[in-house]
Amino acid sequence: MSEIVIDPLISRGRVNQGGSPAESLPGDLPAVLGGEPAFPAGLPFMRPTLPAWDALADSISEIVETGMLTKGHYLDLFEERVAHYLGVKHAVAVSSCTAGLMLVYRCLGLEGEVLVPSFTFMATVHPLLWQGATPVFVDIDPRTWNLDPGQIEAHITRRTTAIVAVHVFGNPAAIEDLEAIARRYGLALIFDAAHGFGALHHGVPLGGYGNAEVFSTSPTKLLVTGEGGVVTTNDDDLAERVRIGREYGNDGTYDSVLPGMNARMQEFSAILGLRGLAMLELNVQRRNLLAACYRSHLAELPGIRFQEIRAYDRSSFKDFSVRIDADRFGVDRDALVVALKEEGISTRAYYVPPVHQQTTYVELVRRQQPHLPVTDEVAGDILSLPLYSHMATETVIKVCEALERIHRHADDVRARLAAG
Repeated sequence: MSEIVIDPLISRGRVNQGGSPAESLPGDLPAVLGGEPAFPAGLPFMRPTLPAWDALADSISEIVETGMLTKGHYLDLFEERVAHYLGVKHAVAVSSCTAGLMLVYRCLGLEGEVLVPSFTFMATVHPLLWQGATPVFVDIDPRTWNLDPGQIEAHITRRTTAIVAVHVFGNPAAIEDLEAIARRYGLALIFDAAHGFGALHHGVPLGGYGNAEVFSTSPTKLLVTGEGGVVTTNDDDLAERVRIGREYGNDGTYDSVLPGMNARMQEFSAILGLRGLAMLELNVQRRNLLAACYRSHLAELPGIRFQEIRAYDRSSFKDFSVRIDADRFGVDRDALVVALKEEGISTRAYYVPPVHQQTTYVELVRRQQPHLPVTDEVAGDILSLPLYSHMATETVIKVCEALERIHRHADDVRARLAAG
């Protein structure tokens, strides 16, 4: 895999702070105004980075020939290697991150009220409803976009039993602050680490913080098992209960000791995970260099704001997301999505709508009336740009050039889109 070279900023001298072109150069129009698309064949938002077939073939042939498709030695080896990589006592592989969260919430016996961000994927919160607990939404930090520790204590009541935090886009949460609050009030602390493989906190991988962390290994993540997840913890009893829980609650005697589910990871997924784990460090380093390339080329473009990554943390950059200041950039987020689509560039708006604005939570929100100004603001202007581990540097630069063209022609872009 070739080394990324981050070039100097593109078109620095051509950025027009007013959002209107001083002059239109040949071939310089954005596609929405009739220019040539940056990616005529289309640029996907993401592509999974998978091991080569040669690295998988022998192991897959083995499980097909033996018929050992689940509960085999590849699962055991995968869990062992993940635990070693993350530096934790226990790694329990499951069928999905969602299933892992359901098991952790159940095995910890969560009840009453659980503090959780709304700026997250719905699967962080849904398992609380399955458990019979009540989500209480807490606002996020405007810089890191993670759960704001300064907002938590105001939401703690005698019914509060736990805090669930998220490492948003792979950016580590305010771990020490959250752990201190959890200790002070005797609360459980769970981290949704769906984006967490490859992230570092003070040079240490995520996985060993709070009561448990739950990772995703679905195709959009840095470590891919097809579908899957991993529960990590240093709590022996919790790990054992999660292992039993993923087997229907069957402790091996064919008697259920808790109401579990089938949340096993199959052998094929474990094989993918084992081979992917060997590629993980290289992939996360490359994503960080690609993110740096994005930042470098967009740094002087008005109206682009980045997620803050603290100096002692490393993000996995599961996604590279920016906030769009419409007044300064010239068009708002939704118009920019349309203009980039004309360039052949696929984007996402994570997390829109945030959980508290989703239909499932209408009645809960009506009762609670949560005050989430930062969540609402960030969800109103956030945009995730294409990023995957094997993306070429030149592709990042072309995306940045497309953004700059749209900014320079912002007045005409707005007029064109308004006219339909």
